[in-house]
Amino acid sequence: MRRMGRPGLIGLAARTAVVAGTASAVSGGMAANRQRKAQAQYEQEQYQAAQQQAQMQAAAQQAVAQQMPAEPAAPAPAAAPAVDVVAELQKLAALKDAGLLDDAEFAAAKAKLLS
Repeated sequence: MRRMGRPGLIGLAARTAVVAGTASAVSGGMAANRQRKAQAQYEQEQYQAAQQQAQMQAAAQQAVAQQMPAEPAAPAPAAAPAVDVVAELQKLAALKDAGLLDDAEFAAAKAKLLS
């Protein structure tokens, strides 16, 4: 026979578990929904900021282009690369120490480098 009236301890525990589980699921779903909305809003703001930045850069480039003369100036001739004398002397000394250069060749190369 089934007892009528108040639920027993097991029935009360089961009902509480169902209510708590439902509340937890609803709460988690609402939190996830809020987080998705916040993320979407953040992405929209970032997109708008990037668009504004691109517009500002385009306007700046247009302003610079309007201020530049019609004919571009001729490029300056490239300067000869500077020779690092100390490094070259160290290379010559290493070659001499390795026996690849004798004293006369070393002196000639050094004189040419220093002139």
